[in-house]
Amino acid sequence: MDIFDAVGNTPLFRLRRIWREERGISIYGKGEFLNPSGSVKDRAAKAMLMDGLSTGRLRPGMEILDATSGSTGIAYAMMAVQIGCSVTLCMPANVSRERKQLVKAYGGSIIETSPLEGPEGACRKAQELMRAASDRYFYPDQYDNARNWQAHYETTAEEIWEETGGAVTHFVAGTGTGGTFVGTLRRLKERDPGIVGVLMQPDSPFHGLEGLRHICTAQHKGFFDASLADREIAVDTEASYAMTRRLAKEEGLLVGISAAANVLAAIETAKNAPDGAVIVTILCDSGIRYLDEPVWTMGGN
Repeated sequence: MDIFDAVGNTPLFRLRRIWREERGISIYGKGEFLNPSGSVKDRAAKAMLMDGLSTGRLRPGMEILDATSGSTGIAYAMMAVQIGCSVTLCMPANVSRERKQLVKAYGGSIIETSPLEGPEGACRKAQELMRAASDRYFYPDQYDNARNWQAHYETTAEEIWEETGGAVTHFVAGTGTGGTFVGTLRRLKERDPGIVGVLMQPDSPFHGLEGLRHICTAQHKGFFDASLADREIAVDTEASYAMTRRLAKEEGLLVGISAAANVLAAIETAKNAPDGAVIVTILCDSGIRYLDEPVWTMGGN
């Protein structure tokens, strides 16, 4: 087995303390933080790099270049070691220190961009570098690469279907690139058109939910399709911080802020769901990436 073989087949955790299964409704979190680099982004990174290798656009010795808010970049850096490539990542300067440290631990290089420009600024910088030296780089362009969402269509959705025995009724997730939401929900709806897709988003364009996009103000391109959602739920940053702490202390799940935001949206979904609903959300990444963040000191609990 190598690193690529370890991606996926993550467990589904029932949240028994955060949600008390009122009216027979259960909430599950897909443990994507248990992927080898610590996040759901391992799936897309693997699919995009494997596609590059199979088409010959990526060869050992080349430099992998992309824009990232952190997690995909960490996955690239980890996997690049396996295929003998270097990695250069364009990343907003306000990305957590731990994420930058993880990239560097794998030998990756970081070019910081303005935090005010968000992911769009990082994308523009990556495109600028690619135009200047296209022969040097393999540029997966995770925001506009079909293999991103297809990875979740082929794996995440099928795992959820199998792990719930086909009983899943609602799928809840936020969006960065949109790959997890689009790919997973698209396949689940093919399995059962009655499955309800709930799109979680921050409640403001100025938020602290790193890696997540505010749908109304963010620039989306490529494959992201908000029309797949049957419902949208906006989540507050401070409430997500509090839920991050609760998941660690009540469920034993040390996950990141976006995972906590997904759980909040799942709970909100459960309040209006029919009796017996089976709600699945994504526990996107590990809380180890946020230990220096104020999430652990705010609120006093």
